[in-house]
Amino acid sequence: MSAIRALPLLAVAAALAVAASGFGARLGVWDWRVGFAVLRWATYAALGIAAVALVALLVPTLRSAHRNALAIALVVALAAAALPLSLLQVARSVPPINDITTDTANPPAFVAIVPLRSNAPVPAAYPGESTATAQRAGYPDIAPAVIAKEPRAAFVAALAVAREAGWTIVSADATAGRIEATATTPWFGFEDDVVIRVTPAGSGSRVDVRSVSRVGKGDLGANARRVREFVAKVAS
Repeated sequence: MSAIRALPLLAVAAALAVAASGFGARLGVWDWRVGFAVLRWATYAALGIAAVALVALLVPTLRSAHRNALAIALVVALAAAALPLSLLQVARSVPPINDITTDTANPPAFVAIVPLRSNAPVPAAYPGESTATAQRAGYPDIAPAVIAKEPRAAFVAALAVAREAGWTIVSADATAGRIEATATTPWFGFEDDVVIRVTPAGSGSRVDVRSVSRVGKGDLGANARRVREFVAKVAS
């Protein structure tokens, strides 16, 4: 019976481990790979605790004696497992790529950020047609912003949007029409690099953007979301 009473505490511990998996990586307590391992095992533990609590609730004698403890353990454990399971579902629904651009034929290139990616497993150079094809299939809506502002004004607007997003501006070259920045994800603290290119387009300007992860093979759609949000704000 003491084991039954311990289930809520174990569920809370699993929930804390899920949260700590990412924040520990962001704070430098451990490598992101360790964080992923902690997340995986914490999810397994949460699901196991939920299963035990559910089975116990189906046993009349246990349910009558420990209804509240079992209910709390079940709810907390399921809540702890919900986020990782939702991320798994997202990973299965998006292309396994981590380089997204509004111009797959001529992607904006990094210049100032290249040295910052010297130790990154993901290269700064665009991967090529296989990634472009996967992007077009998975994110057919990704497109540049074409706005009724001359390039200098469009550059200022794009820079303001990048700063508003909380990105760290690495370079802002108005003459070249190029902005480079780094965006840090809130949970695991992954650093994704962004390059923005402003070019003339008729009487207005075209604003292209490219967002690339530094590690991993997929990105759970993070770079596509970032590009979409940036383009929408610049266009508005």
